[in-house]
Amino acid sequence: MRKWYNYNVSFKWISEELNIFNKCRQYRLRLKDCPQFLFLIMGIVISGSAFTTYALGTRYFVVEPTTVSLIVLVVTGVLLIITFSIVRSMEGLAEASRLKSEFISIVSHQLRSPLSNLRWAAEVLVSKDFGELAPKQKEYLKIIQENNGRMGELVTDLLMVSRIDEGKLLFDKIKFSLEDLAKEVINGLKVLAEASNVAINLEVSEILPQVCSDYKMIKIVVENLLDNAIRYIKEKGKVFIKINNKNDHLLFEIRDTGVGIPKDDQRHIFQKFFRSQNILRQQTLGSGLGLHITKSIIEKSGGKIWFKSQEGVGSTFWFTLPIK
Repeated sequence: MRKWYNYNVSFKWISEELNIFNKCRQYRLRLKDCPQFLFLIMGIVISGSAFTTYALGTRYFVVEPTTVSLIVLVVTGVLLIITFSIVRSMEGLAEASRLKSEFISIVSHQLRSPLSNLRWAAEVLVSKDFGELAPKQKEYLKIIQENNGRMGELVTDLLMVSRIDEGKLLFDKIKFSLEDLAKEVINGLKVLAEASNVAINLEVSEILPQVCSDYKMIKIVVENLLDNAIRYIKEKGKVFIKINNKNDHLLFEIRDTGVGIPKDDQRHIFQKFFRSQNILRQQTLGSGLGLHITKSIIEKSGGKIWFKSQEGVGSTFWFTLPIK
């Protein structure tokens, strides 16, 4: 009975290990990035190479078929062992990435309730329901509200990244005006722009067709790009926004006269939690998640995003959105 149980457990473990799609879902990876799928492809390639080597060896070289077979088997075995070792290492990295994503998701959800309670308590105190506050008390409450707002934004970004990693970023595609959305975002960040002494110019050369995407998601994209452009301008500067019609899509361009991105940092700019060195030196607020979220949303929408930047001169970001 014990032997049968052991065989059953072993068979179950083997079947789970060979279930590529299940493993990919477990690691929350696309099929082409999954270690088991890569192992399968490498196995097919190695096996094909082994048969090809055997055929060529027996046909074109004066060697006994037995010797050729032995050589091919040894080489194939070594390659499979090496491939298996690499894949197991990749599995460890994939599992670590999955656990990290789960940790971020759990912590973010757990932080939402206390932050909401803290915001509610601060609003009640500011409302004077419990009497007039002294100037110093108002000052401290304002600090609490500002930091609570920053923490709320960080938690929102973390939850968004978690949904992106899990492939659960849902889109409700509708037709809408990208120009009207841009005007709405500009109006919402008007106070920040005026406080930063930044002028924003929107240029639309013609009547534009509507785009087809998720309105709220694209609003997050435009907010992230405009917020970055404003915050990364020293003292006084300008932001130029253009929207053009390019055949079957619209091209959105946003250019600033800010600090720019160092050349060595540009290849990392869309990575999670990355912030360039010149931004860190200025101690500008940010989580390093905005551009990662922006890129994921645009690609999910069927568009593309790219940029060019020169340190000390400024940056220009472009993205496209399909019209249909």
